[in-house]
Amino acid sequence: MTEQADLPVLLIVEDDEGLQRQLKWAYDGYRVVAAGDRGSAIEALRAHEPAVVTLDLGLPPDPDGVEEGFATLSEILRLKPDTKVIVATGHGARESALKAIALGAYDFYKKPVDIDDLGLIVARAFHLHEIEAENRRLEGDDGGAVLGSILSGAPEMLKVAKTIERVANADVSVMLLGASGTGKELLARAVHEKSARKGQFVAINCAAIPENLLEAELFGYERGAFTGAVKSNVGKIELAEGGTLFLDEVGDIPLPLQVKLLRFLQERVIERIGGRSGIAVDTRIVCATHQDLEAMIADGRFREDLYYRLAEIVVKIPSLAERAGDAGLLARHFVNRFARELNPKVQSLSADALAAIDAYGWPGNVRELENRIKRAVIMAEGRSVGAADLDLPGAAAADPVAINLRAAREVADRKAIRQAMVRTDNNISGAAKLLGISRPTLYDLLKQYRLSA
Repeated sequence: MTEQADLPVLLIVEDDEGLQRQLKWAYDGYRVVAAGDRGSAIEALRAHEPAVVTLDLGLPPDPDGVEEGFATLSEILRLKPDTKVIVATGHGARESALKAIALGAYDFYKKPVDIDDLGLIVARAFHLHEIEAENRRLEGDDGGAVLGSILSGAPEMLKVAKTIERVANADVSVMLLGASGTGKELLARAVHEKSARKGQFVAINCAAIPENLLEAELFGYERGAFTGAVKSNVGKIELAEGGTLFLDEVGDIPLPLQVKLLRFLQERVIERIGGRSGIAVDTRIVCATHQDLEAMIADGRFREDLYYRLAEIVVKIPSLAERAGDAGLLARHFVNRFARELNPKVQSLSADALAAIDAYGWPGNVRELENRIKRAVIMAEGRSVGAADLDLPGAAAADPVAINLRAAREVADRKAIRQAMVRTDNNISGAAKLLGISRPTLYDLLKQYRLSA
């Protein structure tokens, strides 16, 4: 009894008692509960909270129709939205299957039942439910946060977080090295927040400010120092008094200004443009770059003495592709965040979307992932963000077997529809006839896959 109670629960909603028994005996690794109608199915849902449900759409009192099945599906997802519901359809009932998916079903299978095929679908559904449950657990622990607002479960980022925590209170300059979009400013802010410094965290992107203005931005200026200087202005270094100054893209600082920055790091005194006296400033410097500073030193574009002043502690940030499992964790976090703001009906990422996210290389790192998820949440028409909503480069050319069977079906459907539309010069009736489906079904598929007629 104890072993049985520890197994994941599979609820089978099927009015055919013989098929009920057949399905119950087919699954050794689950605790199988059966129900024959909507009432008993909802009762079992409340009592056992199954992770996965197989649902025959033809339920009493209308076993030849589908409305009772759709009503059961809607009630299951209303009461327990994270349930993975797999619906059964008869031959020629593709419209019902597509409608079920649109309502939030995880997948569908055809009758007569192939136990092996259904077993694979059920196993994938349990696996996805387990992943999502783990992600929710991590979000309950500050979303898997390892440092401030940095989310990760990867050992590579845990190592970075430990380094940041150890150096935060040391009076040393920190250099963060990593590709664009890896979260360098978030980590710089974490260095400040973990330190005992009470002043401000001030950030400046050295690549975004014209060379002739960068000195004034950093060091400030006195009234009358140049044309337009109608009043004195405090620079970023002074603003960060008692706090931390973050120099993003430090490799873009021009050589003449590098000399002045080096002098500040050596003496901890600045002089405003047009000023005649030094100003002592207690500011900690954290800098970041995606450039190869050692190569720039060899080329004479970056001062070696400045580099060693800035790089007392060097922290290398891994790319998102090097952070195993983090893409899915972050994607779920972004879906939850953007759904609240932009599209409340979206509740999750589909299995094919998670597979596509894991398979993609993310050259733009976390920033690219965040932008992709934001767009996908806006574009999603159903309860889940699908792989097609992500619009990842090269996704259409990817081997569909590497994702999952549903993604493979979508790829095949898209290809067949495009070919039929081309052959019939975009004639809906002709294309539907060529595909062997009805005009309404073709319209539904065009809408589902966002293909133009």
